[in-house]
Amino acid sequence: MTDELSPNPSPTGPELLTDWLVSLVRDRRYGDLADLRRPAASTSTLIRAGWFAPPDADREIYEYVAFLFAVYHRGVHRPTRGYGSLGSAARRIGGPAGRGPDDPGAVRLFDRIVSSRRVSHRHLQHAVARLRAGEQQPPSWTGLVEDLGRWNDRTARIAYRWAVDFHEPQSHRNKTSQKGSNT
Repeated sequence: MTDELSPNPSPTGPELLTDWLVSLVRDRRYGDLADLRRPAASTSTLIRAGWFAPPDADREIYEYVAFLFAVYHRGVHRPTRGYGSLGSAARRIGGPAGRGPDDPGAVRLFDRIVSSRRVSHRHLQHAVARLRAGEQQPPSWTGLVEDLGRWNDRTARIAYRWAVDFHEPQSHRNKTSQKGSNT
């Protein structure tokens, strides 16, 4: 029997990081989560987050996503792994008047994120804080690590993919979400 037939091969660094972060919330290790929210201090918990990075990966990305996770989960008792890309998560930013592309503040914030050549830590933190404040689901933490690790890879086109997810028309989203339904 080969590994190709197994439904879930061994977890990757980003998946292991997400599992560990979720366990911090689940096990109520609030001190460790507080340490993650102090990235300038280079705490042992923050350094531990970087250990999940494979040798060829940028460990600072792992540490930064751990920081964002801790920002989102401040005072939260149930962990979330998030879902979708940052673009689809940014569609959830806003208020009763509109969300995502219908919210001018969300559009400005998102445009600052995707127009930057380098990862904009300040704007990503603001996006995560806005999602938390609006009680909206964050992006997939695993996917965020992977995307930020390939940010400057021109063939990956991460900023473009996020922009497509953010600006996708509602009518198209309804059609794609109904795949496989019998109605």
